Amino acid sequence: MAKMGFAPILSVAVLLGSLAAFPAAVHSIGVCYGVNGNNLPRASDVVQLYRSKGIDSMRIYFADADALKAHSGTNIGLIMDVGDDLARLASSPSAAAGWVRDNVQAYPGVSFRYIAVGNEVQGSDTANILPAMRNVNSALMAAGLSKIKVSTSVRFDVIANSFPPSDGVFRDAYMTPIARYLATTGAPLLANVYPYFAYKDDQESGQNKIELNYATFQPATPVTDTGNGLTYNCLFDAMVDSIYAALEKAGTPSVNVVVSESGWPSAGGAVGATVSNARMYNQGLINHVRGGTPKKPRALETYIFAMFNENKKPGDEIEKHFGLFNPDRSPSYNINF
Repeated sequence: MAKMGFAPILSVAVLLGSLAAFPAAVHSIGVCYGVNGNNLPRASDVVQLYRSKGIDSMRIYFADADALKAHSGTNIGLIMDVGDDLARLASSPSAAAGWVRDNVQAYPGVSFRYIAVGNEVQGSDTANILPAMRNVNSALMAAGLSKIKVSTSVRFDVIANSFPPSDGVFRDAYMTPIARYLATTGAPLLANVYPYFAYKDDQESGQNKIELNYATFQPATPVTDTGNGLTYNCLFDAMVDSIYAALEKAGTPSVNVVVSESGWPSAGGAVGATVSNARMYNQGLINHVRGGTPKKPRALETYIFAMFNENKKPGDEIEKHFGLFNPDRSPSYNINF
């Protein structure tokens, strides 16, 4: 999860209860399945919960054999991260071929959608992202699995000058070659987009430029970007469109964005971390995501973080409280779809 580093800027989709009413043909809604807890349900029960709620997409953070076995035959679309294998996959095409054999080909009944080669990679490891992507993609092609797209999942702070959205640009040089590679393969850029952290940073810094309503999809003062002439009614849209602006500046306007994480904590003692705000944000995201953003007014594939509250999640206390469900599979709060 993106935990920090959001510059103050102006300003998923699931689920609970009547989520099953969402048309199955529209693949814009997913939920991330994290397992940093010592009291979580079995993977088979988790997959059944997804199915019972009509959640048709999932993200997992490593090649979890139990989750993969439970997925077989369900038609739940899957983002799967490579976990801790990034450096090995970057250095060895044969290692990538072995990883694909053991974790993808071994599960022919799983509806793999994307392989995320690295999640919020930082520091010197960023040099491993592109070679690992190339090796994994080549391995998938050799295995006849070219429909599975290879990408990487980035923190939002890979974007500099994020407000106004039209000023968005990649902060670091390594992102441009990645974007150009994605353009050649037709894969999207996976991005973790958290209006919550932008709002939290803004409030804690004393700037108070971001309205809570603007961050939680409630009626708020609209913001017009004079650079592109578009008007923004929520922070989420402004953040996503700044990523699209960065992709354009990198010479890759054809690359789409998939929001690989977004959510709001319901507890944890930090500013804004309440059940009420979490409900407003996630309900707003559910209602909003099918319409896309002002720059790209089409369904935006988005994954809400996360399925469960995870009592062993590292970091600040709020990290343990992003779940839509409690470990006993009861809802953390109600959402009317």
